[in-house]
Amino acid sequence: MQEFFNDYVQTLETYIMFRIKERVAKITPELKAKGRSPINLSMGAPTAAPPKFVIESLKNALDEKGAHTYSSPKGEVYFREAVAKRMKERFNVELNPADEIFSLIGSKEGLANFIRALINPNKDDKEIILVPDPGYASYGEMVKVSGGLAYPIPLTPENNFMPDLEEVWSGFIKKGYNPKKVKALIINYPNNPLGATATREYLKSVVEFCKKHHILLMSDAAYTDMYFKPELKPASILEFEGAKDIAVEFFSFSKPYAMTGWRLGWICGNKEAVQAFGKLKSTIDSGIFKALQIASSKILNSEEGEEYIREANISFKKRQEIFVKGLKEELGWGEFNVPDATFYLWLPIPPRYKTSAEFTDDLMQKSGIVAVPGNAFGKYGEGFCRVSIVCTEDDLKEVIRRMKEDGFYFSK
Repeated sequence: MQEFFNDYVQTLETYIMFRIKERVAKITPELKAKGRSPINLSMGAPTAAPPKFVIESLKNALDEKGAHTYSSPKGEVYFREAVAKRMKERFNVELNPADEIFSLIGSKEGLANFIRALINPNKDDKEIILVPDPGYASYGEMVKVSGGLAYPIPLTPENNFMPDLEEVWSGFIKKGYNPKKVKALIINYPNNPLGATATREYLKSVVEFCKKHHILLMSDAAYTDMYFKPELKPASILEFEGAKDIAVEFFSFSKPYAMTGWRLGWICGNKEAVQAFGKLKSTIDSGIFKALQIASSKILNSEEGEEYIREANISFKKRQEIFVKGLKEELGWGEFNVPDATFYLWLPIPPRYKTSAEFTDDLMQKSGIVAVPGNAFGKYGEGFCRVSIVCTEDDLKEVIRRMKEDGFYFSK
């Protein structure tokens, strides 16, 4: 059957998290038999229940008249108005609900379809999207399946995860790439897998770079509400002067409200870009279930939603402190960035391991601890691994205990 599918699909890798999940399921009996039932530090999603407020709102919405009829791919008016209010109150960004906001079946779907709308497939002379490396594992595959080329922008400790884009651009041209083929730049702050944030000065410079080189700017803002210091509250790219001329931004309900299975999000920003994207969406889906839109509209601007986010961030910060202390004080872990946002830690692997995969495989086989090898997020991820601190505090303490017992000290 393979011959029926296009060349792009045939070269795709199954998403790394699904591959890890299958591997864990396969070895779970063996791990349980030796007292090492899997502890999952690979999952990039909250494990808590969503706010009770949104669950009750959904239950009530199921009985509303018209809730079970077709929606619009654009999103119902009340949904887009709630998004506009949220963007104004959270970021002081003014948006027109009529033409600068569009609903998404999760930001992942939105990113993939937006890239699909941008790229003109050409096997011999591919159009290019600049992507962060390390970066969300699906970016490159989204570009590939659309018939384009993903060009990596290195995010490293040396550049403080905020690379000089003009330097990258100069190197890109020196390698013989055609700058006229570049369609877009993707940024993701706070970042998956790094947890890294960007300064306001840097984000301003990104907008200026994209305007100078006439590149569309795509900001993946899935983690902007997951932060630990009020003075370092992550910004929307749309806060910066001129951003609406060149940028769109993608938001999700999954991370701040633990609504991962609900599949809800939105794109906002440049009117022409949002509307062009909407034409594609109108041919491939019929919108989000109205009851979900009703409930999500209510949580967006509620005190219950704000309190949920505050409490979740306090909890994630506490878990981060527990785990970092264990790594450094009990396992002698090397220096690494402790982020001010997200539930991720980006850890250097012990020097005795040749590759990230060798380390994470050993950790899983011996201790039942599931982490993600850094090279799953790009070539600049080699030598690191990503862990998510979404499990319980007791589980995190158990991870440290097992690593000590099984000899996973950094320097040995």
